[in-house]
Amino acid sequence: MSRFIIEDDFWSLFPHAKIGTVICQGIDNSIRDVEIYEKLLQEAEKEAHKFLSLEDFSRNPVIFVWREAFQKFKTKKGARCSIEALLKRVKNGNHIGTINPLVDIYNSISLRYGFPCGGEDIDTFAGDIRLTQANGNEPFLPLGSEENASPYEGEIVYKDDDGAICRCWNWREAQRTMLTEHTKNAFLCMELIDETRNDEFELALKDLSALVSRHLGGTVKVEVLDIHHREMAIFG
Repeated sequence: MSRFIIEDDFWSLFPHAKIGTVICQGIDNSIRDVEIYEKLLQEAEKEAHKFLSLEDFSRNPVIFVWREAFQKFKTKKGARCSIEALLKRVKNGNHIGTINPLVDIYNSISLRYGFPCGGEDIDTFAGDIRLTQANGNEPFLPLGSEENASPYEGEIVYKDDDGAICRCWNWREAQRTMLTEHTKNAFLCMELIDETRNDEFELALKDLSALVSRHLGGTVKVEVLDIHHREMAIFG
């Protein structure tokens, strides 16, 4: 059975962070009633405007905290937290399109609550998953690319035994582990670094797991890791 482990070198940089996980087992991600997911995303886009109250985009709190976090480790030039990328599209009036049910669901939660969310196909994992600083030699094939783009040494990444699966913490995901309509077992994660938003974080995780259960079936398990609880089992 593989595990999700958050290494000491991560906690040395972010001792107050929390990583929420939703482990989904036996889901049907091929369900394609597109109108349901379009509506979810459209409603979430409207709600997301509450995070954009300041004219200076980067000074809005849900964006600013991640800009600060990304300064604590080596990042690729221009890399931004996933929630910033979503909110920038909302600010510019560009709708978030549907991809597949799981991705649409976590994008809608990300927009509604202002937290970065991501997901991977558990059945593609090689060994344990680790949130850690990269050694710089991990293979990484980004979504939409045909060329390897290994992380920098010291960059925060999610990785397994075969390489990095998400670069710059939550910026860019790998093709190898991406969620598809064939995904049956999924690892979803949500990240918190603003200690003042614990209650919203718990609510967001609860809503994320409920939406997956309601729309995709299967079973879901929520677990939160922090500096006092640094690893968990992933079924497999």
